[in-house]
Amino acid sequence: MVVGKSIRQARDWRARARGLLGRTSLEAGEGLWLLPCRQVHTWFMRMSIDVLFLDRDLVVLAVCRNLGPYRLSPLFWRARSVLELGAGQAQGVQRGHRLSLKERGDCH
Repeated sequence: MVVGKSIRQARDWRARARGLLGRTSLEAGEGLWLLPCRQVHTWFMRMSIDVLFLDRDLVVLAVCRNLGPYRLSPLFWRARSVLELGAGQAQGVQRGHRLSLKERGDCH
């Protein structure tokens, strides 16, 4: 199962603070990976998102589906990162699943 094909990383505080603000939607396969992160909010957002809380080994600790605008997710102390996807994009992802990352290769 492919969760996302176009995942952008947010590693510094500015990128994490900006997050998905200003976006009105995410394309299928598009997402934002927040590192480090244990909790998210959707204040001032214009869309609902699916949120995957991941441990250091990219094992899914929790899934918040369809987190609407102006909401605060639960805090997951063991989480080391969070993957935000468009609402419905985490369908089939369950607690305990392990994600893997693949770098996109150049097609020359």
